[in-house]
Amino acid sequence: MGHTSDRRDTPPENSPERPAREGSSLPAGEGAGQKNAPWDEAFPKGVFTDGQFIRTVEQSFLDLFSQGRLSGTVHTCVGQELSALAFAGQLEAGDFIFSNHRCHGHFLAFDNNIAKGHHRGLMAEIMGLGEGVCGGVSGSQHLCWNRFFSNGIQGGIVPVAAGHALAEKLSDKAHIGIVFIGDGTLGEGVVYETLNLIAKWSIPLLIVCENNRYAQSTPTESALAGDIVARAQAFGIESWSGSTEQPEALFASARQAIDHVRSQGQPAFHLVETYRLVPHSKGDDNRDPREIARFAERDPLTLWSREEPEAAGEAREAADRAVAQTLAGLEQAQPMTIADYFPIPPQPEPIQWRELVFDSDLKGKRLVKLLNRFLAEEMGRNQDLVLLGEDIRSPYGGAFKVTLGLSDQYPDRVFGSPISEAGLAGVANGLALAGKRPVLEIMFGDFIILALDQIINHASKFHHMYNRQVTCPVVIRTPMGGGRGYGPTHSQTLDKFLIGIDNVSVVALNRLFDPGEIYEGVMAQAHPVIVIENKRDYALPVLRERQDHWRYLRSGGDFPWARITPALSKPDVTVVTYGGMVAGVLELLEPLFLDHEQLLEVIVPSRIHPLDITPILQSVEETGALVVVEEGTLFAGLGAEIIARVAEEIQRPFRAKRIGALPAPIPAARSLEEEVLPSHDAILRTIGEWLT
Repeated sequence: MGHTSDRRDTPPENSPERPAREGSSLPAGEGAGQKNAPWDEAFPKGVFTDGQFIRTVEQSFLDLFSQGRLSGTVHTCVGQELSALAFAGQLEAGDFIFSNHRCHGHFLAFDNNIAKGHHRGLMAEIMGLGEGVCGGVSGSQHLCWNRFFSNGIQGGIVPVAAGHALAEKLSDKAHIGIVFIGDGTLGEGVVYETLNLIAKWSIPLLIVCENNRYAQSTPTESALAGDIVARAQAFGIESWSGSTEQPEALFASARQAIDHVRSQGQPAFHLVETYRLVPHSKGDDNRDPREIARFAERDPLTLWSREEPEAAGEAREAADRAVAQTLAGLEQAQPMTIADYFPIPPQPEPIQWRELVFDSDLKGKRLVKLLNRFLAEEMGRNQDLVLLGEDIRSPYGGAFKVTLGLSDQYPDRVFGSPISEAGLAGVANGLALAGKRPVLEIMFGDFIILALDQIINHASKFHHMYNRQVTCPVVIRTPMGGGRGYGPTHSQTLDKFLIGIDNVSVVALNRLFDPGEIYEGVMAQAHPVIVIENKRDYALPVLRERQDHWRYLRSGGDFPWARITPALSKPDVTVVTYGGMVAGVLELLEPLFLDHEQLLEVIVPSRIHPLDITPILQSVEETGALVVVEEGTLFAGLGAEIIARVAEEIQRPFRAKRIGALPAPIPAARSLEEEVLPSHDAILRTIGEWLT
């Protein structure tokens, strides 16, 4: 462990002004007129030709930006090109890369993209043109092409890359992956969550940290404590380090790290000391020009041009010519149209209502047992299904026993983990991108907030951000709701923080349907799904008792609706509810009729986002009164959304009322909890008073 291609001298490792590494022919601050370059004659000079090509492309982007021909910003890797070639350039067919905002060099070095002419697709992408690798929709930071992925969110790509590598391991493939991070990314907690996971699960992933001495404008030594390599070593991960100022040694250590990951099936870490010779992005640079000049003098491509001016000149001319020809060829290229980027979805089919048949086979069966049964059967049917979560393996089987016994049946596909919601969600995303069907359990719904970066900035965006080249069918299931005395951090209903995420379905189980039927719809989806399971409902059976004088109807489809409507008369009030509130609301049908002579029609969606409000609208058109009952607090909740959308489309005046929790943390004391949450008596009293 702790392999290095250099020795640490003073000043500290992360100081911009430290001397060159031992073995370099260039002492700090020197370089002009130097005759002996830091590589021997056997070192392949094609590396410098490719490095010059990358630099020329990157410099063209800076020129295009100054001309106003680029959209947004651009982060170039001028000065860091040899790092890209040392790692991305030494991978094999079938391997993959996840990169960050400074990704162009990695892209060009990967999969022989320079020789294949894929710089055209890169240039078109950054210019916002339809010929780009992602149709021009993703720009400089978000590339996807032939097992190359990048994202501008620092740190978040690391667990996604780990999940992708885990998928390769589960499929018994010899392919490995590299994820590139910068020194600034080491401030992100999810990086350390991932280091722990890849070490414990022996995931074949190489993390390459390019330390260019600045996190945007902040010098590394002023923001980062301790030793970079020691971070990975603390997790028992084999580690290497090298410098772009010593390309021969860097290429050798990169090869060692790659070979280790491939042959041992274990993770590795490689630190690359390098320097960015241009601004962080565009023209934002407040570094000392003298410091930049010193590093420019030691730059290997600069030294190559002095040592071999003829070869370097030919390489520059060829690169200039290729870039100029590409730009000329893109003069007539056009951006993608909005219709191509986001086609208008088809209108949903009208709901066909039919009787809700109460299958006697389900009578008395608790929801938790039905969920467990579905997962066991689905794992038997689908070899790509992988379960992840905290404490989900035997003998514990999860906090609510939904996964009890599944690790005994499928030991290689049930991953019990440490407390690591963000890391787990990222791994699940990577598994999904690689073709697996991950189902992630977040132990309590309160904790899903820790995974929101992975849901919002990764899972929800991949499909459109990468121009529909990929899907991310990740399933995140979690218990929500109070009523069990668990207190303010284990009892919240946080649905409203989830229902506004584009391209993510949110499903709420209820006791009217077999949860296995709902999950069949969930597993049929090509995009992310969050499933909310009410923790009070786990121990209760599917509802199999009808109330007199009401008809129980249901729709078809992946996510069926329920409609409980008066059998002999027209309803007076439309009540919309979902999830754990359904059973309690149904208990109010008789009391509200007997005490207030009001007939309710109860509408229950299973999927609360996206939500087709047609069934609700049709009911309110008839009743003229709408009540939405939800367990969470009301401001900006689902009730507000439903009422606003009904108001936009209804053809008649109507009254509206929302019922939910008080806007306060949920207390642990049961008597106080009942006052904060929308209890049976509170709902009955509120509706009764509102109707009179």
